[in-house]
Amino acid sequence: MAAIFPFAALRPAPAAAAAVASVPYDVVNTEEARALAEGNPLSFLHVSRPEIDLPAGADPHGDSVYELARKNFEKLKAAAPLVREEAPAFYVYRLHMGRHVQSGIAACFSIDEYDRDLIKKHEKTRPDKEDDRTRHMLAIRAQTGPVFLTYRASKALDAIVTRVTTGATLFDITAPDGVRHQIWRVAAAEHQPIVDAFAALPSLYIADGHHRAASAVRTRRKLDEKAEGRRQKAEEFDTVLAVAFPDNQMQVLPYNRVVRDLHGLTAPEFLAALKRRMTVRDEGPASPKAKGEIAMYLAGRWQTLVMPPAAASLDVDLLQASILEPVLGIHDVRVDRRIEFVGGIRGTDELQRLVDAGEFAVAFSLFPVSVDDLMRIADAGGIMPPKSTWFEPKLRDGLLSHVI
Repeated sequence: MAAIFPFAALRPAPAAAAAVASVPYDVVNTEEARALAEGNPLSFLHVSRPEIDLPAGADPHGDSVYELARKNFEKLKAAAPLVREEAPAFYVYRLHMGRHVQSGIAACFSIDEYDRDLIKKHEKTRPDKEDDRTRHMLAIRAQTGPVFLTYRASKALDAIVTRVTTGATLFDITAPDGVRHQIWRVAAAEHQPIVDAFAALPSLYIADGHHRAASAVRTRRKLDEKAEGRRQKAEEFDTVLAVAFPDNQMQVLPYNRVVRDLHGLTAPEFLAALKRRMTVRDEGPASPKAKGEIAMYLAGRWQTLVMPPAAASLDVDLLQASILEPVLGIHDVRVDRRIEFVGGIRGTDELQRLVDAGEFAVAFSLFPVSVDDLMRIADAGGIMPPKSTWFEPKLRDGLLSHVI
């Protein structure tokens, strides 16, 4: 079963929602976040990425950054204003991106179920990123970036969403990237049907937000330690804020790779090494057309790599086993600074730009992983390589926060 809990959201007044809503903290770097928030004192990036309000070059993980997050959060509560809902509720969060539409349930989910793997993971997390969000949650005493969950589609939940979305929205905004975000508050009469429908689900899956979920677990542990065993009841920090979408509405883009150097090889030597391992088509599209093919941008042109058959079922595994580790000497992509990841929403032009600018030597464009692959691997207790999936469209930070 999957446990789900309503919560009293901290959210902007409707007139301020468009100004407050911001991209997730982890899809932009400091410079990009600073540019997005420029001229907008209500942008939630002042809370989620507070280093943007410090001088350039400031340590983004220094103590002063988390204290500034707390101060900025308090200022935003008054300035927007941010309003705490009077009663706990569920919410429907709908995303429109072009012709693509997906509708999920925003709620709190059980950290105990996360610990017992009823909320299934498919990716390992990095301790430094967990450190950052744990310190952030403790500083502001809130979860502000929802975890992105998926579940096998449920007719019962589909019916509830259809009923809820016939009513008036709480928010209806279109972000600068053209994605429309609609949120409905769910009437109390629908709460138990939602609880019952989730209870019938065998499990939930983290699509995006492994670090946010893991940080919520660490935050609870630290708050428990602070309570020194005196806690007598369940607390808000026993749950994690998330939005859960049915699997048949999810849209997955590739998560591409760029590598800074060729591990001492010239471009012709690198290409020759690849040809000894796989089929290389001298011309090819920038985006691969099928699973088992990888598009590579090297020395000013795109080529297609036809990967050798292997037990690994994901192209990111094949890339690691056939190229990154044996040829480029990249053994652990989580810690090797020679490799960077580029979300599919940025397009293959961004890969080409990075290589042409001389920042990187080679780029790899991948075929997207399917949601079925993600679920199958998670069900088997497997782990996918870091940055295997890029889900789009993204939720916006700041519209619904969970006070802990």
